[in-house]
Amino acid sequence: MADKAVSAPRVAALVGPYLSGKTSLLESLLFISGGIQRKGAIVEGNTVGDGSPEARARQMSIEVNIAGARYLGDEWTFVDCPGSFEFLQESYNALMVADVAVVVCDPDPTRAVMVTPLLKFLDERKIPHMIFINRVDLPGTDIRATLEALQAVSERPLVLRELPIREGDEITGFVDLVSERAYRYKPGQVSELITLPASVRGLKQEARQEMLESLADFDDELLEALLDEVAPPMENIYRDLTRELAEDLIVPVFFGSAAKDEGIQRLLKALRHDTPQPEVAAARLGLPAGAQTVAHVFKTVHASHLGKLSVARVWRGEFSDGMACDGGRISGLFQVMGSQQNKLAKAGPGSVAGFGRLEHAATGHAVVDGVASPAPNWPEPLPPVFAVAVEALKKGDDVKLTGAMTKLGEADASLRHEIHPDTHELLLWGQGDIHLQVAVERLRSKYNVETKTHRPQVPYKETIRKGATQHSRFKRQSGGHGQFADISVDIKPLPRGSGFTFAETIVGGVVPRQYIPSVETGVREALVRGALGFPVVDLSVTLTGGSYHTVDSSDMAFKTAAAMAMREAMPTCDPVLLEPIVLVEVSVPTDSTSKAQRTLSARRGQILGFDAKPGWSGWDVIQAYLPQSEMDNLIVELRSLTMGVGTFAWKFDHLQELVGKQAEAIIKERAE
Repeated sequence: MADKAVSAPRVAALVGPYLSGKTSLLESLLFISGGIQRKGAIVEGNTVGDGSPEARARQMSIEVNIAGARYLGDEWTFVDCPGSFEFLQESYNALMVADVAVVVCDPDPTRAVMVTPLLKFLDERKIPHMIFINRVDLPGTDIRATLEALQAVSERPLVLRELPIREGDEITGFVDLVSERAYRYKPGQVSELITLPASVRGLKQEARQEMLESLADFDDELLEALLDEVAPPMENIYRDLTRELAEDLIVPVFFGSAAKDEGIQRLLKALRHDTPQPEVAAARLGLPAGAQTVAHVFKTVHASHLGKLSVARVWRGEFSDGMACDGGRISGLFQVMGSQQNKLAKAGPGSVAGFGRLEHAATGHAVVDGVASPAPNWPEPLPPVFAVAVEALKKGDDVKLTGAMTKLGEADASLRHEIHPDTHELLLWGQGDIHLQVAVERLRSKYNVETKTHRPQVPYKETIRKGATQHSRFKRQSGGHGQFADISVDIKPLPRGSGFTFAETIVGGVVPRQYIPSVETGVREALVRGALGFPVVDLSVTLTGGSYHTVDSSDMAFKTAAAMAMREAMPTCDPVLLEPIVLVEVSVPTDSTSKAQRTLSARRGQILGFDAKPGWSGWDVIQAYLPQSEMDNLIVELRSLTMGVGTFAWKFDHLQELVGKQAEAIIKERAE
């Protein structure tokens, strides 16, 4: 392969499922490129990535880790992305600004389905990507079987760039299918060039032909050469590989072992020669024409010693410390290396830098000529699927708690919080149990807010099944002006979903017009807690008559009389509990569809049907009605059934009557 001129700084994102070895691959890439002098180990807690206490306690990535290095004169930023689907938002943000993604896979073919959501995201946004099959030093690794399993979940053709050389059951080297040279792995050293073993000559020819045919699907000139049985020039093959990767037409496949530094040098060379220049990624994001300086924020950090730090990819122009930006000035410019930040004087096109104190810039914002605003092509935050109710342990920390939650949401858009309008609980929503555990830990460690959490209350309601007429009088004498109000109301049930209506049929002024709004207010306040202890819905109340006293009647008296009427009448109206029913759309691989249906049925779900998921080969979408009380831990069970990739979307649909022992238990708990 001919050498190439030094490139602009480029970004490679390392993505893949949990336990695929991305953090180990980052260590190996940094070590071989000279970015670090000694490789760390996850179990020892000394890797460049996973620097936060929460990550090291769990020995897993929970946020993107950024590190820089130089390789053969080129400047690189490597972004190690979380593998758990609970932290997928972080990965998506990093991929948006990457020039190329390296999808790290397990060699076990049965785990290939775990990369489906990532491959789908990459293809939908035409982000160039290659696959690195890690841990091929494991006994029994079958590259061909893994490749076939991965092709089944990839929309783009996979192009094997190298062929394994085996000695017994062990992969000891590889054949480069373009140069047709063979190499033997040497732990801790550059692979050794060897004579092509006779045992792989036939396999090499077959695999090389497959690679060329895949490239020829997008190159008529190469196709003609193959049909004429003319050997194409090597430089043409390299040109096609580079162009077709940049256009997301093919997915090159490499393999090796990050733990043993095997195949890493080969991966680095492929990245150096085939990764497109930053202009390609900038165009994909819709870089505004005519702007002098442009950057995209893809991570927000609230650091105790630095304040707000916006990590951004620079596309155009040059940013410097103290430069006017975002209504103020950049207060510090930093190179990010794991959990460390090193001061920078300036950051130019292609580079990644941390910007201090861009107060109005959020993750996903473009900073164009010093003004931060949402980027048009940025993906929407992942919808929430799991929640906990959060309370501050110390009185007076409520305002501090909501402020800290707002900062958590700025750093991770897949987290959000709300005060529930019915239960009045402060809810923290996210992508799963571990996701929220980490968020709560950060409330304590970063924002000094001690909290306790519990399962959110289900917003049950109640209604009535028959009507009633009620006459109530409120009279009180306490010296001076007293209190007097007398009303009659008709109460009737309404169809489900009707809500509440109030009307009046007063004639002859038996209740003065100025007091009628107070009657409605009293009725509404009484409906906040009905006979069963829950908010009352789907009924109408009509004020039909009453009387008043010219001196003692008042707004308060009529409001009190209305509340009395409702409290007295509601137990006689055959009250019944209503539970909220949500419409869920569960997305799972086809071989897990029946398991997911059984899971929903076991949770009192009503299956409405299922169909192929549009645009997702080998996936189904199941629609079902599910009681909201049964949603707790649904995402945990679905991920357990589907190697972590199953998910769902949901929305409130209707209220449904609930009777029997379950309803009695809920009413009893409410009363207590």
